[in-house]
Amino acid sequence: TERMQRKGITMLLIDITLPVTPEMVQSARHPETKTPEGHIGTHFDVMDREFPLAYTKRPGIAFDVRGVLEREIERSDIDLSLIPSGGFVALYSGFIEREAYGSETYRKAHPQLSYRLIEALVSQGTSIIGIDFAGIRRGKEHTPADQFLADRGVFIVENLCFLGDVL
Repeated sequence: TERMQRKGITMLLIDITLPVTPEMVQSARHPETKTPEGHIGTHFDVMDREFPLAYTKRPGIAFDVRGVLEREIERSDIDLSLIPSGGFVALYSGFIEREAYGSETYRKAHPQLSYRLIEALVSQGTSIIGIDFAGIRRGKEHTPADQFLADRGVFIVENLCFLGDVL
């Protein structure tokens, strides 16, 4: 960071991960809310792929999509031309701030990305999609959508927090 400051670049580090409490872990073990291991709090859905170490340093952009309610988040809701090649795209819906993490509503009624947006993010060369909700698609569509992206070298990071701080 010292070298970056000499070049006039300011680096700001903001933790956008959800703290995991012992209560969250216990709740995830409950038969009605059983969560697959590794899917508590902020996490990557890597699927059957390997997460490239180079992806830990990505240019990124966050989009405010809080105004998108009662419909899917569409490609027209963000400016695709602003996405850096190979970049990290974060979508700030505010959902994790409105709904209790792990609740039934949080797990089953979260925002979704349209398939058109998912395909557009792949076409833009996005490497990571970050969201402040439980998945880019709901229910039975969650895993196939994550696998579709992983097969194309794009990974999802779910349950981000404080994305409003990076806008």
